[in-house]
Amino acid sequence: MTELLEKAFTEAAKLPERDQEALASWILHELDSERHWADTFAASEHALNGLSDEALAQHREGRTRELDPDKL
Repeated sequence: MTELLEKAFTEAAKLPERDQEALASWILHELDSERHWADTFAASEHALNGLSDEALAQHREGRTRELDPDKL
């Protein structure tokens, strides 16, 4: 465990039990969400590679144009 995380847990341990439970629930939810997104991106790597290859091919063929943010 890093020093900073240990310090955060030490400070969190000083909170009332209700607040500790809420913080723990939030942390676990965030970790689960992060795992979900990591798994989702890992599962879509092949599709994303295909899309990027297609976009680069279109650019090389002159079928793209520069994005003008003022015209969005």
